[in-house]
Amino acid sequence: MAVVESRIGQFYTGKTVFITGATGFMGKVLVEKLLRSTGVKKIYLLIRPKKGVETKIRLEQLMSTKVFDKLKENSSDVMSQVEAVSGDITEPNFGLSKEDERKLAEEVNIVFHSAATINFNEDLTKAVNLNVVSVFTIMEICKRMKNLQVLVHVSTAYCKTEFKHIPEEIFHGDPVGIIDLCQRMDPSLLNSPEMTKQIIGNKPNTYTFTKELGEKALEIAGGCLPIAIVRPSIVVAAWKEPMPGWLENLNGPTGALAGAGKGVLRTVHCSQEKVADLVPVDVPINLAIAAAWKTATQPSNAIPVYNCTSGTKNPIKWGQLWTIGMEAMIKYPMESMLWYPGGSMKESALVNKICQVTQHTAPAYLVDCLSYLSGKKPVMRRVVEKMHKATGVVEYFATNEWKWSNDNVDNLYMELTDVDKKTFNFDLSTLNWTEFIADWVKGTRQYVFKEDLATLDQARKHCNNMFWLEKCLQIFLFIGFGMLFSWLFL
Repeated sequence: MAVVESRIGQFYTGKTVFITGATGFMGKVLVEKLLRSTGVKKIYLLIRPKKGVETKIRLEQLMSTKVFDKLKENSSDVMSQVEAVSGDITEPNFGLSKEDERKLAEEVNIVFHSAATINFNEDLTKAVNLNVVSVFTIMEICKRMKNLQVLVHVSTAYCKTEFKHIPEEIFHGDPVGIIDLCQRMDPSLLNSPEMTKQIIGNKPNTYTFTKELGEKALEIAGGCLPIAIVRPSIVVAAWKEPMPGWLENLNGPTGALAGAGKGVLRTVHCSQEKVADLVPVDVPINLAIAAAWKTATQPSNAIPVYNCTSGTKNPIKWGQLWTIGMEAMIKYPMESMLWYPGGSMKESALVNKICQVTQHTAPAYLVDCLSYLSGKKPVMRRVVEKMHKATGVVEYFATNEWKWSNDNVDNLYMELTDVDKKTFNFDLSTLNWTEFIADWVKGTRQYVFKEDLATLDQARKHCNNMFWLEKCLQIFLFIGFGMLFSWLFL
């Protein structure tokens, strides 16, 4: 029986890849996956010198992160395949040196543009520069590449939140006009909340506004470039690769998960019956790798768009996420939790605000006062403020619901060989949410808080103590309120 080979693997063998945004969450997973599962010849990473640290040192720091541990165990010369290119997406021509520009033009076959600001409330002018101007720039760089086969642009599934059903197509917009406006007008005026709101209209934030414009830029200026767009929804911890539950930050729902796990978060504004459209980080990465193969080997006049979402095939509601998450946090508790994990979702924004004051802010000030009196540094107020900011970013997406078309994604998956379906899996229909959320909780504990899983037994004892402390306090308050009621009314 003939062995079916990886068509995607064959495509990447001997190729040179250029990646922007490689130091980000998705970028790291993309680099690791290409190195581990394909025969790429070379990967150039655009890396910005930061705080006096040279680009070469930043590359070494990047490759020393835990995400690459498994890869380095199996391949000792992995560093020889990766090279840093000093640059900044906010600069003209990304600030590339003449030598780096020449190397990219001569050698690169595949480009992944994932660099962007993911700050939802970024100043409009900065968001335009990072998410729109950079798209025009990457296209100009690509047009000088003599052997380019494909440019994959990473966008967002929330680029058209005005629609309740979002198709796999590019929408109307005027990126050139917005860029011109940002160049002509005073930034302080444009970035004022009133003016920004007037410009972005019914968009929830500058992120979704500029990501939509970035897509339109590809359509109006892409010319004959072979381009594909991948749109992930809310990206969370890894499903399977590079290791189950891997993540590196507290962005999005992970911040709420971590806050609840530590016993700090007691209330969130969320519609429990709305679908939480979450995608593990390795899913859009596998999709992007497959989309590059498809676009390069089967060129089309139109730019294919791939909505990478879970709600259509394997939905989970926010209420289910909270319930399953709480169960996982009790089973795999965090170290040094301040209180027993609990709390609830609030459908009303007003009720949630009141509960935030009584259950978050007031206790934080009390703890900080006690810390100050005991000679310790007060930190809880800042922790709570950051937590409120993180949950506030998610609120819009947790109180609304959308549906996406996934025809292009489904058709692409059907074209894959059995080998490629296994190696570059992006079919979310088989995802077990209970198992995944458990891995997500463990990943938050292990990779974000750096808490060794060996301490789980000790953490479970502490969690159990917190449970009984909470119950004793509830009984005490119940008796106290009962006595007060009796004294006042009987």
